[in-house]
Amino acid sequence: MTGRAETAPTLGILGGGQLAQMLALAALPLGVRVTVLEPDAQAPARLCAKHLPAPYTDPAGLDALAACDAVTLEFENVPVEALDALRGRVPVRPGAGVLARSKHRAREKEALRAAGVQTAPFVVLESGADLSGALARVGGQGLLKTSELGYDGKGQARVTSDDALQAAWDGVGRVPCVLEGLVPFDREVSLAVARTPDGQVAFGPLVENVHRNGILRTSVFPANVPDGTEARARDLARAVADAWALEGLITLEFFVLPDGELVVNEVAPRVHNSGHLTQDGGGVSQFEAQVRAVLGLPLADWRPLHPCAMVNDVGAADPDATPDWAGIDALPGTRVHRYHKARRPGRKVGHVNVVAPDPATLRERLAALEALIP
Repeated sequence: MTGRAETAPTLGILGGGQLAQMLALAALPLGVRVTVLEPDAQAPARLCAKHLPAPYTDPAGLDALAACDAVTLEFENVPVEALDALRGRVPVRPGAGVLARSKHRAREKEALRAAGVQTAPFVVLESGADLSGALARVGGQGLLKTSELGYDGKGQARVTSDDALQAAWDGVGRVPCVLEGLVPFDREVSLAVARTPDGQVAFGPLVENVHRNGILRTSVFPANVPDGTEARARDLARAVADAWALEGLITLEFFVLPDGELVVNEVAPRVHNSGHLTQDGGGVSQFEAQVRAVLGLPLADWRPLHPCAMVNDVGAADPDATPDWAGIDALPGTRVHRYHKARRPGRKVGHVNVVAPDPATLRERLAALEALIP
């Protein structure tokens, strides 16, 4: 007896880095075939997806993505020309409207406030004339951030005087920026929300984050926050998803204030470094959730079943400062994820997740793990 073979769903991804790699690995068990458009010949995703080594605006590459059932992305700074070439040919999720907001800090903050979400005080700086009085308007000290392209602490400077603001603006090339007032927060947390084309909404866990030198160092679940914080974060994430007509997945980064209120710091239109711990905490990962949301597959919350944490492996200035892999393998509950990227200072080259039966044991294992990763 013979039967007709099922047609495998196809997913295109703009970008071929480690996030695309992990999206592709999550898609494979679902029967989804993945194609990535990425100019880097050594892109991590080439190991587990069809890799098109061409510029993001390459016509043949975009034609191949347009032949997929849907297209998603692993980074927000996708050239507008690529999105224009795909418009009307294939669903791109999240879409151009979400990307236009999230890739530009001023537009993002304005759109968050329009959705009823609190942000830090900010001033948009488009020209030298905008610098006059700007620092006073955000409380006398703040962070200057380029409106586009900055991430992991890049394109940012803390300023506490008008002279420092002028020097910082000169230092980033006098490009459009946002000056944010400093927020006196207790901790940083993040939460992802996914929404399918037919309106199904699901949430990831509330995760507590610690940064080092502007780059995420650790993420921990469950977050140590007051009762009701996660429910409030979900409400805010849903408000943004609905207001922005989200199709796909976005991740919101929050400041938790001393009074328990939440302020949104940034929005990523994709899976996020802080959600990597969902790979090993039990249940669905954030990567599977994005694949499901983009392709309109059944979707549910992807909260881990066990306490878990993540430590990033970031290249250090000392090339000999590398993780103690033997020690990590010997530590209970760990699982290594390496990106097959060359190690260099400030570059994320992998992460290690650790799982434990209870929060107290997780804290012990996380401390031991951090000691093994420079």
